[in-house]
Amino acid sequence: MGAMGALSLLGLSAMAGCAHAKLPPKPGNVLSPDQAMKRLMDGNKRYISGKTQSRSFDSTREALAGGQNPYASILSCADSRVSPELCFDEERGDLFVTRVAGNYVTNDILASLEYGAAVLNSPLIMVLGHTSCGAVGATVSALEKQAEFPGHIQSIVTALMPAVRAAAAQSHDGTLVHAATVQNIKQNVKQLQEATPILSRMAQEGKIKVIGGLYHLDTGMVELVA
Repeated sequence: MGAMGALSLLGLSAMAGCAHAKLPPKPGNVLSPDQAMKRLMDGNKRYISGKTQSRSFDSTREALAGGQNPYASILSCADSRVSPELCFDEERGDLFVTRVAGNYVTNDILASLEYGAAVLNSPLIMVLGHTSCGAVGATVSALEKQAEFPGHIQSIVTALMPAVRAAAAQSHDGTLVHAATVQNIKQNVKQLQEATPILSRMAQEGKIKVIGGLYHLDTGMVELVA
């Protein structure tokens, strides 16, 4: 390991030490990756049924003021119809959420998810896409109709184009938008699983798991697709 790598690990260890010098503010969030995945999906079942748990920020305000230990990190689309805390029936301090239109990995998103895993000890990462995604639909239009978009919106299309091209090259049931949405989730799950130096190592050691979910706008159900 080079000098810079050693310094980086020392710095990360120091950050982790500061974050966990005291008992975690939410002891119930200390879970294995599989336990975290089950908790996410159980929460989604409650959300679908309408039998969600009652929330009281007063009971956790003091503990959360001193720190956080979310049990899952979410890379979600920025779509206003998708709210991870709601669709998994969770409270403040439970989910470490990053959002960008099209739910794809950027350098800043990756850094945030690395922080969630290595410093906050979040054992699970979910890439959460959704049906009828406008960002994916725009990218399909760019492929099929050579549509162009103003400002920085075009950068989203550029980022999502590999998934749309891959889906277009495969046989699939349903629309290209749906197939590309699922393909985009899978590609970003794989990218996070292989992201060096932090996430790939933690995944290999079994400390984290990276999965992919598709939120169905019509039912609220999150379908595991990766």
